[in-house]
Amino acid sequence: MHDTLTVCETFISIQGESGYAGYPCFFIRLTGCNLRCTYCDTTYAYNEGRERSIDDVLIEAERAGIGLVEITGGEPLLQEGTEALARRLIDSGFELLIETNGSVDISGVDERAVIILDIKTPGSGMSDRMDFENLKRLRPQDEVKFVVTSGEDYRWAVEVINEYCLEQRRVLLSPAMGYVRPEELSRWMIADKLGARLNLQIHKYIFGDERGV
Repeated sequence: MHDTLTVCETFISIQGESGYAGYPCFFIRLTGCNLRCTYCDTTYAYNEGRERSIDDVLIEAERAGIGLVEITGGEPLLQEGTEALARRLIDSGFELLIETNGSVDISGVDERAVIILDIKTPGSGMSDRMDFENLKRLRPQDEVKFVVTSGEDYRWAVEVINEYCLEQRRVLLSPAMGYVRPEELSRWMIADKLGARLNLQIHKYIFGDERGV
């Protein structure tokens, strides 16, 4: 039983992505990542953080008083205490999202959580690290996200969506800021009549690049 975690930061903000975009959310960002994506906007989470008990994190979540919680990173599933934290949060009545980078087996995650599976496109430099078996492990409530840096990334994502019949799921396509304009990605999706949702990082439109919001 692992009762501690290395936590990079915790904060309250507006959920900026996913099918829960727009809702107030309490975020728990864990330290450490096994990938190095070209467009990563949370590189500080690679190493920054301090050890905290699961009890301590749970108390902070309860004090925040927000029913929606997200565990993110970094890559949260690298830490052995993450699954225990997830169970404790859900048992305490929280609705839980876990954002994971697609390279780590998700089968041990509590069935009651919502997994946001971020499949890395070639433009990330990390697409060869994906565990595509995760796409077969998804539960009905889970979501799949692709961050798109180019037209090539978009076409690659469409191929994955078709190969794994993901249109029956909630699929999110996000334009990488500084690489693809939302208008461009929107036009591609409209032209293909793609059964996916345009996913904008609305917290960045609201708060900019400010950390902890």
